[in-house]
Amino acid sequence: MIRLFLDDVRNPIDCVKYMNPSDIYLKEWEVVRTYFDFVEYMNDNGVPDVVSFDHDLADEHYSSDMYDKNNIYNSLYPSFKEKTGYDCAKWLCDYCVENKLPLPEYFIHSMNPVGRENILSTLKSCEKVLGF
Repeated sequence: MIRLFLDDVRNPIDCVKYMNPSDIYLKEWEVVRTYFDFVEYMNDNGVPDVVSFDHDLADEHYSSDMYDKNNIYNSLYPSFKEKTGYDCAKWLCDYCVENKLPLPEYFIHSMNPVGRENILSTLKSCEKVLGF
């Protein structure tokens, strides 16, 4: 089984404390740190069996506004120069739709609640489009 872990600083073992199921993070993972690493991995290796997403992949993504109840953080997306885990999720969906592939099993280990919800809603919508 091939597992891909997207995170700019953490390793899978770091997620054991707060993710459920936590035992999956004790397994072997391929680790990518950026959007471009993610895309390159997929283009070179195809879609893995499992992907775990972080949202914030660069210093500019870390903002206290991410915890704003009014989702002001969403308005910051257009100003980001670096791509996020949300961009990776959108890319994965496009890739799977274009190639008529099911999405892999996925987890979202991001601590950013707005980013987590954006990734989740994108992947759930993609599942509906794919019909798998």
